Amino acid sequence: MPSIYDWFTRHRFAVDVVFMVVLWLLLLPLSIASASNTPLTGNSQWAALAAGVVTTTALVVPLAWRRTRTVMAGSIIAAVAMLQWALAVPPMPSNLAVPLIVYALAAFGPRWASLGGLGLAMLGAIMLVTRFFYDLTVVSVADLPYGLVLVLSVWVLVLFSWTAGDLNRTRRLRGQALEDRAHRLEIEAHQERQLAASDERAHIAREMHDIVAHSLSIIITQADGARYAAAANPQIAPEALATIAQTGRSSLQEMRRLLGVLRGGQEASTRPLPGLDQLDELLLGIRAAGLPVTFSVTGEGRRTLPAGAELTAYRTLQEGLTNAMKHAGPNVQATVNLVWNSRGLEVSVRDDGRGATASFSDALPIHQNDGGNGLRGMAERVRLYDGTLTAGPLPGGGFAVTAFIPYTEN
Repeated sequence: MPSIYDWFTRHRFAVDVVFMVVLWLLLLPLSIASASNTPLTGNSQWAALAAGVVTTTALVVPLAWRRTRTVMAGSIIAAVAMLQWALAVPPMPSNLAVPLIVYALAAFGPRWASLGGLGLAMLGAIMLVTRFFYDLTVVSVADLPYGLVLVLSVWVLVLFSWTAGDLNRTRRLRGQALEDRAHRLEIEAHQERQLAASDERAHIAREMHDIVAHSLSIIITQADGARYAAAANPQIAPEALATIAQTGRSSLQEMRRLLGVLRGGQEASTRPLPGLDQLDELLLGIRAAGLPVTFSVTGEGRRTLPAGAELTAYRTLQEGLTNAMKHAGPNVQATVNLVWNSRGLEVSVRDDGRGATASFSDALPIHQNDGGNGLRGMAERVRLYDGTLTAGPLPGGGFAVTAFIPYTEN
């Protein structure tokens, strides 16, 4: 049934043509029979038959365009009906086209055509009765109720046709509104999926940068140290190679987890994302790479942070320490500090090296186009949790990265 209904919807004109032909074949014999019953003889009888055929054809044929050219079809039928009244052609079964076109105007035509067709049909009912069933030239009080009953009967037929068409119009418009709404919702869902995919790609890109930059910095530092110290003290080389191997294995595991997410399969690692509880492992790796780090925690207002906020704090410290290893120069010491206060968590990484840039005169907020990819990634992470990030050289030398992550209000 849905397939049949769809075919009828797509081929409206063909369906209307078939309906018109069937209706014409049914009404034409009835109209001819009605005209033949007229008490006329000779040529007058033939003229009445010809008028019946012509009137029936002129009234029924426009119904082929009742849905595709509704206003045109209604205008033609109204003109034919007026001409029939003017030429005193008696009513015939083909006048059924009038309530049919009133229905079509109410269902498929514009609002002005719908109301105009209703008004003309109501007026035409009065003209029909007074022309053929109630002679106004001979005023008869006894015939007045009969004429009123005829007018009211035609009005009931016209009003029923118009009401049915208007209900069909309302139902059809409601269906179109639901279809449009469903289409808009589908487009919005597609856009949301695209935005979610873009956000996930950005998240994975930040993770990849943090993993690769941190791991490669440690590996390069250890490899250079082992190469220079191997000749003087061969015992240092195995320790450096062990650190390189451990860092590489950890990075490989993280990379496999991210690639599993990208593949969308079930092979992604279930290892939890790092948080503040894994800071000891991070600091051990940094110290093993040759950067002395002092770690301190102050404040008593600690609360539980969301997993994403802890990951943000962890990655900020990791990126700050990695930048210190790459840019601060030799013989550098770093300080990591966590401050828990009543508003949130403040994490900072400071070093006493030469600083990453000379363009900062003071610590400034990081904007989207400031610094490298690492600083931009940290700023984006912190902004996701309504936090702030500042980075810049210190007045007495060195470089500092400070991030503040507020508590999430429940």
